[in-house]
Amino acid sequence: MPDTIIVLFNRDLRITDHPALHQACQDARQVVPLFVIDSVIRPRARAGFLIECLTDLRESLRERGADLVVRRGDVVAETMRIAAETGATAIYTSRDVSAFARRREERFRRERIELRTFPGITIVPPDQLKPATGTHYKVFTPYFRAWSDIQWRPIAETPATIAMPEVKAGDIPTARRRPHLPGGEREVRRRLDLWLRHCLRDYAEGHDDLAGDHTSRLSPYLRFGCVSPLELAVRAGASEEFVRQLCWRDFYAQVALAFPNLPRDDYRPGRGGWHQDKEAEDAWREGMTGVPIVDAGMRQLLAENWMHNRARMIVASFLTKTLRLDWRVGAEHFEELLLDADIPNNYGNWQWVAGTGNDTRPNRVLNPVRQAKRFDKDGEYIRRYVPELEHVPTATLHEPWRAPSPILGYTSPIWRS
Repeated sequence: MPDTIIVLFNRDLRITDHPALHQACQDARQVVPLFVIDSVIRPRARAGFLIECLTDLRESLRERGADLVVRRGDVVAETMRIAAETGATAIYTSRDVSAFARRREERFRRERIELRTFPGITIVPPDQLKPATGTHYKVFTPYFRAWSDIQWRPIAETPATIAMPEVKAGDIPTARRRPHLPGGEREVRRRLDLWLRHCLRDYAEGHDDLAGDHTSRLSPYLRFGCVSPLELAVRAGASEEFVRQLCWRDFYAQVALAFPNLPRDDYRPGRGGWHQDKEAEDAWREGMTGVPIVDAGMRQLLAENWMHNRARMIVASFLTKTLRLDWRVGAEHFEELLLDADIPNNYGNWQWVAGTGNDTRPNRVLNPVRQAKRFDKDGEYIRRYVPELEHVPTATLHEPWRAPSPILGYTSPIWRS
């Protein structure tokens, strides 16, 4: 039995159903829980949320007799320093799929230390399912069928106690953030219990209702791994529609594993032909397009670092299919602001909407007016985020350019139906 194993946390900031942590506690006499704040990565709007997640994780580890060791710098270099300091002979970590994470794993494998990777960021490991031909599933529906037919791994037990060697824990930095969604495993478990009890049964009927906001808002916690996607799928199993959404996360993980250039290159080339229009880009980013449903979504993003999923589809289609602007413009803006932005889901979804990705109907267009009338019929969502339209009658709210006279204080549209 090894004396000491390092558990390197990344996008798995929890102790519940954490296979790497569970196995390290089984395999070693002592465990060093470690998180390295990578000097290369700018967490942007997610910095404060990350700090809250780390603080919560430290409290959970302390309750079990350990601590969270925090360092800043290059992940590989700092981890190897901790290994030398503690005499650790192995590193256990959750496997990730981005090109950046895979390069990091390759660097670890060149070091004189054992590296073991474990599941935990997805429900099904991204390379477990393969079609009869090809390296990965390119279309969601056959992937969902295969995904639904296999047996998932058992949920890992949470360690009751964790023995740890003497090592300086280090300080968790402070960061300011807007108080919409507090980070951490304790917070998500509280929210999850309430959502499962009161909202899950209505998810299929209500998750597209913009004003009702019946989505779970668990995505930031999934992005940082404060909740296990497997545990969530098991507990929410009564709602096939919700579990299907979790399957989309796994689907894009296996796409990103097979196509590392997903954030930069068209997955299906030859479908672009984008325009360049800096003024239109800025209007879209600022929620000043003059199209109410688009502006509402973009202003929700600016205010909350989150956006309703239906609104995401509408604003993405508007940018790429209506304005014909490059999907990378939108994906990078979402990457900058969204609490839940990660590489597979953010860039996979943007390419899907743009027609360069995994959509089997690449020419589909979401007309923003029709979408607004269907999913925000009474205009409550629009009025919530676009106060200039608060008193506009519903009859003209979705198409203010058809009003008898210009609406004072609201911008003229850069597009009309």
